Amino acid sequence: MTTATAPLWPAPLATGPLDAVVAVPGSKSLSNRYLVLAALADSPSLLRSVLASRDTHLMASALETLGVTVDRGTDWRVEPGAQRGLRGSVTIDCGLAGTVMRFLPAVAALADGPVHFTGDVEALARPMGPVIRALQALGVRVDEEGETGRLPFTVHGRGFVRGGQVDIDASASSQFVSGLLLAAARFERGLVVRHTGPTLPSLPHIEMTVAVLRAAGVQVDDSRPAIWEVAPGRIAGRDVRVEPDLSNAAPFLCAAMVTGGTVSVPGWPAQTTQPGGLLPGFLERMGARTSLDGDVLSVTGTGAIHGVDLDLHAAGEIAPTLAALAVLADSPTRLRGVAHLRGHETDRLAALAAEITRLGGQAEQTSDGLVITPRPLTGGAWRTYADHRMATAGALIGLRVPGLEVEDVATTAKTIPDFVGLWTAMLGS
Repeated sequence: MTTATAPLWPAPLATGPLDAVVAVPGSKSLSNRYLVLAALADSPSLLRSVLASRDTHLMASALETLGVTVDRGTDWRVEPGAQRGLRGSVTIDCGLAGTVMRFLPAVAALADGPVHFTGDVEALARPMGPVIRALQALGVRVDEEGETGRLPFTVHGRGFVRGGQVDIDASASSQFVSGLLLAAARFERGLVVRHTGPTLPSLPHIEMTVAVLRAAGVQVDDSRPAIWEVAPGRIAGRDVRVEPDLSNAAPFLCAAMVTGGTVSVPGWPAQTTQPGGLLPGFLERMGARTSLDGDVLSVTGTGAIHGVDLDLHAAGEIAPTLAALAVLADSPTRLRGVAHLRGHETDRLAALAAEITRLGGQAEQTSDGLVITPRPLTGGAWRTYADHRMATAGALIGLRVPGLEVEDVATTAKTIPDFVGLWTAMLGS
């Protein structure tokens, strides 16, 4: 977590309505899925517009550790390691990247020796039990070396995984399902994954995984609810362009509502599996006007921000941004369906409630979300808890609240390499 000695960034105060175009970098979720599939493919891949952030560099470095070649130029060229065998007797640093710690254990099971997984201090608190139990059920030896169901642990690869079928409770994160599906075509018998938990958050992320698998020639049957069947077979190398990260676009688009102006993001896809694609509809309910002209999405603030009741189970990653917007609304907001946010980079529900309250606002935790009641706010330090979305939420509130200082804004490098530069350019400063 961040500390009292972390640097404070004075969040810029908006001086008037915005009229800005912000080019958002590529999707982290898609970038890391493409990287995993490229590493397991039967031919090289060219990945264009990859997000070059801490999370994607952690993924690339982890794959290189396993023997994959990743040339990180303007476009990223990936020479797969699966054909000559993935390398074991190595250590993977997951940092704080959920996609690395949850996507790569199944890949590591295909390596020719033990693969040790570790990460940042904050990562040691993130749940990992479902993927560990699933691999063990598939006959893969996994030694847990810390708290049960947490990093660090070691996957003992044998060069192959028999596959078959496995039950998993992915209530804490859809990444547990995606991590198994991404490697499943390389298992000897493929894999049937059945989700057994009471809820399944961020289903669009699993749909994203299924879509990228099919685009790479993998046969996936998702016709039954909460069951996915991946047939064994080849994974094709691809030449693919990564969509802009629509969730990372959220704070910039929401800035239009806070200032009463217009912010436009080019490259917005007409159809997408990204959860951030749901954002325009949410913002319209909160009082914005949105329009899609070709591939340019524009959001215009009307001068009002309305409180709403939103079920965000399919788009939990934009909850911190919408919570920041709700603090500035004209009536209370309830955010529901996001209990799984307690297991992200930090407990996001507790963190948001603490920081909103610190500024004089009112935010109450519920079993699966937050209730936010707008109150006059004062400036002060906004702690980020090493969480990039906490940092961008603080910047958004700071557009209207004088004297707000975001602690450790550099944590945004996890998914937005130059957030401060993009933010100040949007404001024209």
